[in-house]
Amino acid sequence: MTERYFLNKHMALGVDLAAQTKKTAQREVFTVSQLTRLIKDLLENLPALWVQGEISNFKRHSSGHMYFVMKDEQAQIPCAMWAGRNQALSFAPQDGMEVLAHGRITVYEKRGNYQLDVWQMQPAGIGALQQAFEQLKQRLAAEGLFDAEHRKPLPKFPTTIGLVTSPTGAAIRDLVSILKRRWPLIEIILMPVRVQGEGAAEEIADGIRAMNEYGKVDLLIVGRGGGSLEDLWAFNEEIVARAIYASKIPIISAVGHEIDFSISDFVADVRAATPSAAAELAVPDYEEVQRRLVTATQRLRLHLLGLVQSYRERLRRVQSSYGFRQPLDLVRQRSQLLDELQRRLEAAMKNRIAFLRRDLESLHHRLQALRHENILRRGFSLVFRERDGHLVRDAKDLQKDERVAMQFAVGSARASVEEISGE
Repeated sequence: MTERYFLNKHMALGVDLAAQTKKTAQREVFTVSQLTRLIKDLLENLPALWVQGEISNFKRHSSGHMYFVMKDEQAQIPCAMWAGRNQALSFAPQDGMEVLAHGRITVYEKRGNYQLDVWQMQPAGIGALQQAFEQLKQRLAAEGLFDAEHRKPLPKFPTTIGLVTSPTGAAIRDLVSILKRRWPLIEIILMPVRVQGEGAAEEIADGIRAMNEYGKVDLLIVGRGGGSLEDLWAFNEEIVARAIYASKIPIISAVGHEIDFSISDFVADVRAATPSAAAELAVPDYEEVQRRLVTATQRLRLHLLGLVQSYRERLRRVQSSYGFRQPLDLVRQRSQLLDELQRRLEAAMKNRIAFLRRDLESLHHRLQALRHENILRRGFSLVFRERDGHLVRDAKDLQKDERVAMQFAVGSARASVEEISGE
């Protein structure tokens, strides 16, 4: 009752101020600053209010301040909760959460914006998007889409990886960079799709199906960088979940940041906390594989030497026994045979180690030869379209008189397309 009384009182004050402004406007022109200050005085005279709504676009600044939007089906209002006040919160606000916020209206004169200065806040339930997320999650779980027995193991040494993501986001750059660094032999095929907005979910699902129809991909990574609940919503759509479930190719879901979870994460064969983490899960580390191969070779050699030494010790014990003291010649013959076997074994070990070393060096040379710098040195060049910077793989992607940039092993050049031919 008290708040309603003060609200009615200040609304009446607002009417008086409005009337006064109308009267003043007949004989005086206001500057923008004066008008804004008048609006500020009017709004900031409202009493403190309780407001209920759904959190959206939540951000915590490095200063500790919280900035977010509270919204319902028909309207929204920007909000701020300063660091000195939000430290007492008993919960972690996030997008999609329904909350009760207590505070007052303030006006930022520089921009002419009004916002709710939040003093205290408490959860009031889940928002519409979060509620839809939970309902779909429960329904798909009941159908068995999240069951572990349906998950496929990831290939240990994939040769071709498909990426279903946006071709322009930071996620694709991180994925390609880490994949190439960890396993230079990998071939990457991109299925460019929209990852947010209307129609994005259909594009993602179609991309997964297209990769399966293509059939020459060992592993799929489906995802995008972080964002709000609304930004990530395409990966919470049922059509995407069912496309992942139906995929015959193993899928790593890499949606958002480490704290973000989507329906895609629960259906996929493996969930990665970030796109970068997905790249590390997808391929082994080339240098680590080399180290393991060298270590295994050394362990094999030591194991074989240990066996020889063990058999030699056993022979010595038998030789020193009472039954073999007399037939010393036989023992000496056996000893000579053992030495011959040892020499043959050591020779075989050396040959095997040399063969493994040559095989490892050959693999290393092949890896080096496949680096694009070495390919360019053999007379090849890379051609990029100047209008979007995309690498040209097919002459049909070019248009007559279009400008292109060419990268050589040493230097670069620009040219114009005069004729397009061939298939």
